[in-house]
Amino acid sequence: MVRNAVIAFGAVCVLLAVSYLVPIPTVAHVRSWGENLGPVFVWVFFTAYALLTVFPIPRTVFTVSAGALFGPVVGLVGALIATAIAATLGFLLARWAGRDRVTPFLHRPVVITIDNRLAARGWLAIGSLRLIPVCPFWLLNWCAGLSSVRLLPYLVASVVASAPGTVAVVLLGDALTGQRNPLLILLSGTFFAVGVVGLILDVRLPVRRQADAD
Repeated sequence: MVRNAVIAFGAVCVLLAVSYLVPIPTVAHVRSWGENLGPVFVWVFFTAYALLTVFPIPRTVFTVSAGALFGPVVGLVGALIATAIAATLGFLLARWAGRDRVTPFLHRPVVITIDNRLAARGWLAIGSLRLIPVCPFWLLNWCAGLSSVRLLPYLVASVVASAPGTVAVVLLGDALTGQRNPLLILLSGTFFAVGVVGLILDVRLPVRRQADAD
């Protein structure tokens, strides 16, 4: 235990020394570097965003990086498009794999909860679950692909409900460069209001029981 504490203390000291001796570029410098790479870097970044977030890789890392590297407009548009592509790929991959192939995975409590909610609410549950930060993006994609939810309603609900959080995180990344835009903050509030309406509808509308469907 003492040894681990000494190692941890030494690691902190090394990091502090490196941060003091080695110049660390600011976020504004990183954005300038990205702009100098040209449009190819934009395509590569958002392609990686769309492909990697199909799997258990945090989407937030890419979203905040999009705002920091490309600004609010390109960052937001690219993040929403990449989100839509990743959501579609995860959905189709799970549907192609089939429920039988991922049965052990489905026994996790959080997956059972999501699966039950999808069975009861259908595509409307997609929208409300997208607004819940504790529900991983990739996990909902896979669960939806294994449910009876159709692709188009799923995709529309995913993009609309993901927009509030995406806008907020992109704006956060942009704010790290020291820039502020009141109009974009208003846009973020608008998307958030749309998300709240979706949550209210999900709560107030009657639940479609599995027995009724049978």
